[in-house]
Amino acid sequence: MIKSQIEIKIIFIAVAVLFLWFLAAPIILLLLKSFQSTGGDFWVHYVDVFTENGFWTSVGNSFKSAGLSAVITTVLAFLLAYTVHYTNLPKPLKKLIHGGAVLPMLLPTITYGFAIIYSFGKQGLITRLLGHQLFDIYGFTGLLLGYVIYTLPVSFLLIHNTMGYIDKKFMVVSRIMGDGGMKTFWITIIRPLLGTLAASFVQCFFLSFTDFGIPASVGGQYEVVASVLYDEMLGSLPDFNNGAVVAMVMLVPSVVSILLLHYLERYNVRYSKISIVENLKNRGRDIACGICCGVVLLMIVIIFAVVFIVPFVSEWPYQMTFTMAHVRDVFSDSVLASVFRNSLLVAALTAVIGSIVAYGAALVTARSKISAGCKGVIESIALVTNTIPGMVIGIAFLLMFSGTSLQNTFALIIICNVVHYFSTPYLMMKNSLEKMNASWETTALLMGDNWMKTIFRIVTPNALPTILEVFSYYFVNAMVTVSAVIFIAGARTMVITTKIKELQHFAKFNEIFVLSLCILFTNIAAKLLFQAVAACTRSAKKRASRPGKPAGRLARAAAICVALVLVAGTGYVVAGSGKDGSNHTDQVVIYSNADDEAVAAMKHALDENGYQGKYMFQTFGTSELGGKLLAEGTDIEADIVTMSSFYLDSAQEENEMFQEITFDAPTLEETPSFYRPITSQEGAIIYNTQALREAGLPVPESIADLAEPAYKGQISVTDIKSSSTAWLLIQALVSEYGEDGAAEVLFGIYENAGPHIEDSGSGPIKKVRSGEVALGFGLRHQAVADKNEGMPVDYVDPKEGNFSLTESVAVVDKGENENPLAMEMAECIIKNGRQELQQTYPNALYEGETTDEANQSAYPKKFPEPLTAQLLQKHQELSEKCMP
Repeated sequence: MIKSQIEIKIIFIAVAVLFLWFLAAPIILLLLKSFQSTGGDFWVHYVDVFTENGFWTSVGNSFKSAGLSAVITTVLAFLLAYTVHYTNLPKPLKKLIHGGAVLPMLLPTITYGFAIIYSFGKQGLITRLLGHQLFDIYGFTGLLLGYVIYTLPVSFLLIHNTMGYIDKKFMVVSRIMGDGGMKTFWITIIRPLLGTLAASFVQCFFLSFTDFGIPASVGGQYEVVASVLYDEMLGSLPDFNNGAVVAMVMLVPSVVSILLLHYLERYNVRYSKISIVENLKNRGRDIACGICCGVVLLMIVIIFAVVFIVPFVSEWPYQMTFTMAHVRDVFSDSVLASVFRNSLLVAALTAVIGSIVAYGAALVTARSKISAGCKGVIESIALVTNTIPGMVIGIAFLLMFSGTSLQNTFALIIICNVVHYFSTPYLMMKNSLEKMNASWETTALLMGDNWMKTIFRIVTPNALPTILEVFSYYFVNAMVTVSAVIFIAGARTMVITTKIKELQHFAKFNEIFVLSLCILFTNIAAKLLFQAVAACTRSAKKRASRPGKPAGRLARAAAICVALVLVAGTGYVVAGSGKDGSNHTDQVVIYSNADDEAVAAMKHALDENGYQGKYMFQTFGTSELGGKLLAEGTDIEADIVTMSSFYLDSAQEENEMFQEITFDAPTLEETPSFYRPITSQEGAIIYNTQALREAGLPVPESIADLAEPAYKGQISVTDIKSSSTAWLLIQALVSEYGEDGAAEVLFGIYENAGPHIEDSGSGPIKKVRSGEVALGFGLRHQAVADKNEGMPVDYVDPKEGNFSLTESVAVVDKGENENPLAMEMAECIIKNGRQELQQTYPNALYEGETTDEANQSAYPKKFPEPLTAQLLQKHQELSEKCMP
């Protein structure tokens, strides 16, 4: 017993150290950020956040939507699991129910909101089939639908797994004792599941409470706390201190959940063995359960059907001819093969390491006599990982490991995945181990076997089906995750979901669906493989002539496979992880927030002037790249950055991270010495010609026209707190009407936009393009491109003026690690790329250039004040006052 205690303590210490360094330390760093203040008042950021208009409303909205969705999800998951375990439906139908329940987790969560819009939106598949929209998808209803679909697989796996360890013979005993149907149901099914049902509720609640992707797509003006966190940490003016406060607020509910689950632990029931008992025949029960499950699965299929349809249509919903062009566009990307290989490797190693960690932690809490305090530590770790959004973990890792050997490595991505998704695998393993006979270790000890041998020969083989479920869960989630990975993946460690995020930045939703299908088919193949292995395991155990021995051989074979994966994977990780470990360290790394047209022009300039193969290009959304600049400084992976000019100003002021430009490129306007402009992006009114005609609305001539009541519900604009595109609109209004007049117009525009106030600069063009709204305000060049491609999209240069924001190129000061080609490539982009760039961005920026008249805007204007971060903050405050 003493030796087993030593082994358990070693496992406990290993798990505790892992989470201490890769969970507690980064979160403590964020906590310190929440108190950090130059003025000495450590509570100042808490005051700022708590007194912010709408903050507590957002918190209340989060509790309401997440709480209700968690209840609905748990009920539906119980129904599905009950049907699989306690009805006499044919086995193929039960397999179909199981497969349908876990289907959503095989797709990246970033596509959920898009799938809802393309299914139930104004131009959605179901809307077009029925001839009218069933319900408003924006706001509480859309969130509820998205959350339930998102959390259903997690809830189902938890309940389904635990139900497999309930001894059905007690149902027979209960009926013999004369208990009624409801009493039998309560005593023999519900009561043994109380702990798992509570765990399901907590899991679903926090997954919904902390999710940002679904609110960003269909949340509308029903703001939740995750949206506030995004605005604070990754808005157009990131504030890590205020964001840390919001993150701390999001951790508070975990205290209640810990107390609740500890209380419900007393309801967990152990069985000495699991009896094979046939389900009671009840045709009415089977039909009712079958119909209810069919409705749930039909809803899932309806929502995700568009993922299989839209990518193969020329242009949804206007050109419905079949095409493979979108598929070809994706697979013509030369980077895709290596990115996909990276994803498979990261997923496999995450699954192996995560399964080992989850199994070890579950052994500590479910199969040992270690102190209650140690068990409580593991339980608390599992609960805390539920409460922390992936976005927060990503930013915490970004702050914690910048400048270390782990920065931008596969190793950090794998560890992040293991930590982020620990809770569900741990609970799955714990629930399974608790349902096994508690006397196995004692019996084995009396027979002379040590604890480790007992675990390896008896417990592990019996837990193998659950271990495979855990392995599958980690693999699938590592394939689909994006929220944390986007902040810690580098150009050399890019995975497929970061590619999807990149395409979202370009508003290429057809390509997003294509890549989503790639991930789906990969995950289906992986799950089929895991199921085949599980089937072989069960067959081998049935053929065993002596209990334990063949099972021991299975365990040894599994251990050998795990070791091979770890050795092979570690070699690849080491090769690609270190800052000096890549075969491409001589390549210049370019980080950019530029649009597709600008990226293409810059690549053409470099390739045609002798730099082909000598650089790596990685794009980000403006907010994500802005956060990396401010957080990483000179430790950033990039050698060159192209970014919104005011962001570069802020990053230089904060970190002094850019070199002086050494080449001669005189600009028309005075420019800081550490960057040179590459594009000038203008704003304009954009509209869908078909949707505007169907709505019977006139084409507006000015931004002020958008405030007219006739346009209510037909406008999409961006929020200046999260997108600099909105700044172009506010500059025009303030310049033309003054701040008071601008406020009056803004209030009307926001009132008309309602749920269509977007966080992304590509949001308005996406909504206009799909026909969700008739018109909006966005980037002029995007509307020009859509019009030239034959889409029903047009634009109006507003009379208030086409104001502009510049994006510029800067070279990072790497000191002794400077790549000598970086400054040369920056010069090449400026001197050889401008001609192509002006075809999309017509404004002249350099001496000797003239504005491209063929693409020139009608009313180009400049704001009278310099565009600084301070001015942006002032205009943000103006905008906030006008929000309804």
